[in-house]
Amino acid sequence: MATKQSMVYVIDDDESVRKSFAILFRSANLDVKTFPSPGEFLTCPIQTKNACILLDIRMPGATGFDLQQKLSAMGISLPIIVISASDDGQVRDTARKLGAVSFFRKPVDDQALLDAVLWAVSVASKGKNKEK
Repeated sequence: MATKQSMVYVIDDDESVRKSFAILFRSANLDVKTFPSPGEFLTCPIQTKNACILLDIRMPGATGFDLQQKLSAMGISLPIIVISASDDGQVRDTARKLGAVSFFRKPVDDQALLDAVLWAVSVASKGKNKEK
């Protein structure tokens, strides 16, 4: 189960989406930080233990795909859950090739998304605990 030290980074250009996801995750005792763009996310310290990213694909400027590639190039490994209004095969395939652990189409079922986030955070936690 997630603890208060678990972090979910929500990156979406839609303020109402960021706010609603923040409420959902806080109700499950998760810490949440929200960002309107990949660029703003990259300016903040990134917690890599017990954390995951909830990432929109289509945003003005840098896309979610751009951020996935940038994090990989920086050697930052966090579970990424992609959300998108577009649900075509190419978008899903590209997201997975770039390391997404889950893909959801907007609008998102809250419980399914929460379950995916809790799973992603637990996977991140176990992966870090195995390192010595």
